[in-house]
Amino acid sequence: MKFVNFKLEEKVRLGIKTEKGIIDVEKAAADFSMDVPLTIEEVISAGEDALKKLKELAQKTNKIISEEEITYAPCVTNPEKIICVGLNYLSHTSESKMNVPTVPVLFSKFNNALAAHNQIIPLPKYASKFDYEAELVIVIGKEGKDISKEEALSYVFGYTAGNDISARDLQFLTGQWLLGKTSDFFAPIGPYLTTKDEIDPKNLKIECKVNGVIRQSANTRDMIFDCAEIVSYVSRYMTLKKGDIIFTGTPGGVILGYPEEKQIWLKSGDRIEISIENIGH
Repeated sequence: MKFVNFKLEEKVRLGIKTEKGIIDVEKAAADFSMDVPLTIEEVISAGEDALKKLKELAQKTNKIISEEEITYAPCVTNPEKIICVGLNYLSHTSESKMNVPTVPVLFSKFNNALAAHNQIIPLPKYASKFDYEAELVIVIGKEGKDISKEEALSYVFGYTAGNDISARDLQFLTGQWLLGKTSDFFAPIGPYLTTKDEIDPKNLKIECKVNGVIRQSANTRDMIFDCAEIVSYVSRYMTLKKGDIIFTGTPGGVILGYPEEKQIWLKSGDRIEISIENIGH
């Protein structure tokens, strides 16, 4: 299944993405007097039982909202943690002129960075070198600590597309990357949260376009550390909670990787499109 969050009278509503459009879960549930989760957090917490009820609801209703009519919200709205993996594709490690990591390189963003599909991202005035990073994003489905690699994907609820927007001049002010990574709305995700049963995270085409021109094109099979390894590794050091999200790294093609004389940084008015096979755009 594919879920979306959208805004109705400033309230975030849960939707189910179908081939014809979006089902407003709260309205459909009222129409059929069904007791189902009404937020994505409730869906994640309730697990398989919730998914079964929502599939049944989707089959009952024929009331569909056109996607052109809705304003999206981030497909996960309140994660306890936003964890990011750096240097997780050989192509990006090479272009960044950094050593190939032997363990996942972790950093974080905060909830202020969350943004939605089609949202305009304000550029902070204390930076100028703005960059894109197309990334597969994991959404955790159940709490876990010290998870084995073999069991790791069973702790995943689903996957979405993300853009790890980065202010490179702030990122490299010090040895810590945080400042350049978590400005307001620097973590757009969505539009859809696709459940894990529909996704093979080891084989997904991932692309980034800027103003219609392809800048990144790769496959998640090129990751140095795959999703199972990442979830297992992170869980050694912190308890993963339901709804936590993990940005899994970006392939080569970012502006940072260009020769300095060819680095043309993102500017006001640029349109950045991230697409991941079987997940969304």
